[in-house]
Amino acid sequence: MRNQRWWLRQHERVLNLPWKPTVKRSEKTSAIDVMVSGMLSDDVSIEKWKAHFTESVQPFTQEERRAWLSKLTDVVVCSDACFRFRDNIDCVRQFGARYIACPSGTSQEIVDVCNEHGLVLIHVGHRFVQSS
Repeated sequence: MRNQRWWLRQHERVLNLPWKPTVKRSEKTSAIDVMVSGMLSDDVSIEKWKAHFTESVQPFTQEERRAWLSKLTDVVVCSDACFRFRDNIDCVRQFGARYIACPSGTSQEIVDVCNEHGLVLIHVGHRFVQSS
């Protein structure tokens, strides 16, 4: 989910990366994406990736990712439609959601699932996106 990638970019290790002065902004964005996604592989050589930095940098381990992501809490999810299926609520809870705002029309089953997860469900009575 996008909020996970954003949250990983807020990690102290990412914010304090020792960039070489010649690294362009687009290269920094790509290198950070590789670091936080754990996508170093044969396609992305670790040596080429490390060449962006003035000192040795290691990508996040799975455990570091899990530990940092566990600190992502109190996320607000806004939807332009009501939630119809339990798995949608189960999914957003995995990504740190605590509050859900959506138009009315959500079934009692979804209200019960939100209560089960300790989520606050807010019916706002209107859609968030308006087409012109």
